[in-house]
Amino acid sequence: MPTIKTEALTHVYSRGSPFEQTALENVTMEIARGEFVGLIGRTGSGKSTFVQHLNGLLPPTGGRVLLDGADINADKKRRREARFRVGLVFQYPEYQLFEETVYRDIAFGPRNMKLSGREIGERVREAARFVGVPETLFDKSPLELSGGQKRRVAIAGVIAMRPEALILDEPTAGLDPEGCASILRNIAAYRRATGATVLLVSHSMEDVARIAERLVVFDGGHIVMDGSPAQVFSQAEALRAIGLDVPVVTEIAARLHALGVVVPACCYTVPQLRNAVLALRGGAADA
Repeated sequence: MPTIKTEALTHVYSRGSPFEQTALENVTMEIARGEFVGLIGRTGSGKSTFVQHLNGLLPPTGGRVLLDGADINADKKRRREARFRVGLVFQYPEYQLFEETVYRDIAFGPRNMKLSGREIGERVREAARFVGVPETLFDKSPLELSGGQKRRVAIAGVIAMRPEALILDEPTAGLDPEGCASILRNIAAYRRATGATVLLVSHSMEDVARIAERLVVFDGGHIVMDGSPAQVFSQAEALRAIGLDVPVVTEIAARLHALGVVVPACCYTVPQLRNAVLALRGGAADA
């Protein structure tokens, strides 16, 4: 049974007003337990609206959201339970830090779960380790931290609830390349350690190519592609037609292929392309 399933999910903003806009229309999708899914699409494609339905933050205009077969919007109790089981990290989450100390910010979710002080402490330290926040920062105000540190604290606050599914909306937005790579490594490590389902919303083809196992492409409130990174990025022209790019590595591989260099036309990560070139030279490719 999938962890999360949507059935004909539809959402209309400002329904019945002159500003009515359909953001999602009849979206049916299954996300299996433990999957790592990348959601991509241009601004306004519906991907952020979609993920805000998965823990009951937005009620659907039509259709259903199921968590292990149960409709999360059936009643208030199920909706509240879904918000702890499906953790959502918003874009620029550091702007939502509000507690006096880093420790209290990370502990906010577990406190709302009515856990004991001991359990809260264990979860705060565990979450901080996952995202690389040292305990020496626990007594500091979040306002004293760098932008990257604030982002980590905000993500830790969601991880501390130990959600079965972790959804991150543009978690690397605005970070430098080193900070971006570090956050992605943290997310991948969290998923390996916990077996949690992870959904990563991103505009960066490089980010999703690097760590996602499945890609779902949104356009105009609909899912227009759903497959492995190789399957999706092999459709470069279709992606460009809806305003998306393919990873730079994929562009380079396609150009080499067109010039007669025998490399796979759809490499989408640097290691894949490096290994293909090394193989041509008779070198030992890295695993």
